[in-house]
Formats: sequence, C-alpha cells, structure tokens
Amino acid sequence: MAAFLTAPVKWAQRKDSLYVTISLPDVKDEKIDVSSTNLTFTGSSNGSVYQVDFEFFKEIDLEGSVWNVLPQSIQMHLMKKDKEEEEFWPRLLKDKLKEKNGVKIDWDKYVDEDEEEEGFDTSALDGGQGMGGMGGMGGMPGMGGMGGMGGMGGMPGMGGPGGMPDMSGMDMAKMQEMLAGMGGGAGGAGGMDMEKMMAGMGGMGGGMQDEGEDSDDGDDDDMPDLEPTA
Repeated sequence: MAAFLTAPVKWAQRKDSLYVTISLPDVKDEKIDVSSTNLTFTGSSNGSVYQVDFEFFKEIDLEGSVWNVLPQSIQMHLMKKDKEEEEFWPRLLKDKLKEKNGVKIDWDKYVDEDEEEEGFDTSALDGGQGMGGMGGMGGMPGMGGMGGMGGMGGMPGMGGPGGMPDMSGMDMAKMQEMLAGMGGGAGGAGGMDMEKMMAGMGGMGGGMQDEGEDSDDGDDDDMPDLEPTA
C-alpha cells in the first residue's frame, strides 16, 4: 500500500468563520470527516494518495459549515463556535509544528483583522455538502394568478326614430297610463283601438311594415259598404 502524502492546505479567517482549502486537483475516492474539533481527509490525486489529520485551534460550529469538491481543490467554509469573539485565531491548528509544516496562509482571501469589512465569497461552495444537517431552503410560495379584468358594460340602447321611446318591453297597463297622459286623458287617444295602436308602434324603429300596404288595408276595412241609390 502506498504511503500517504500530506495534502497541502491553506486557510484564511474572518471573525466568525474560517476558509480552508485542500489544494489538490482532480481528487478521487475522497473521504472527509469534520467534527467540532478535528478535520480528517484521505483521497487520491494524480496517482498519489493524500491525507490530512488536523485538530483545530478552537472548536468550530458544524451548523452552517459546508464543503465542496471542485476540479482544482476541496474548499471548506467553517463557522467558528464562538462567533462573539472579537480577536482572530492566532493559527488554524493547536499543534504549532504541524501547522508550520503543513498549513499556509491563503493570501487571496486574507484580510487584516483591523480591515475586515465583509465575509468570504462562498459562491464556489454552492451545491456543496453541509456538515451539520443544514436544512434545505423552503420553496417559494406560488404566486396567485392575476384576476381577469371585468368586461365593459354594454352601450345603452339608442331610442327609435324621432326620439320615440322603446315600448317593446312595456306591458299593457303602463301603455294605457302613457296614453292616458297624452292629449289630456283617454279621450285624447281619439277612441283608437289599443291592439292596433300596439301593433303600429311595435313596428317602429326597425322592422316597419310597408306603410302603403297597411294604410290601404286599414282604409278598406274601416269604410262602410255603399248602399245602392234609388
């Protein structure tokens, strides 16, 4: 069995978290175990087998910590247990000698303790594996569909020719009242037959019958028979 090589590790920190990178490309058969006090790793890269076995300087919080295996490295964002502590850790590991031989500062992510303004860029860890049973984010509630716009009301009907009111919907009682008010009462109607009145007015405003035919027929019907002269 091939001897394990020590994997190169670099790190940086903020007041609330650590960013640890195992600088190995194309890692295969990796085994990663992170506890609140230790980090262990084994995996192969470019035909060699590597390992890491560290004890952190202080405890970390697994809740919120995450790691991801990328094409060029394995990256970890680890939350510090004591997030209220104002001072940076003096080093990553408890063992000074092990840190001196196996850990370097990640100068790309390093900031001075007095110059810290923002946290780490963790975009490379999107889709990574959580260490503390991080719950998945709940789905966005579905947005309700917009209600349809109500239809516009119909245009009111226009009156018949000459401004005559539409009498098609009137009943006989209302028609009689209307006629009674015209010309000073019922006598103003001139004794007109009500049924003929209705028939004549119903044809106005569209659908008028031939006036010539109606008037000729009406005249013939109303004229009395001529008596023969002596």
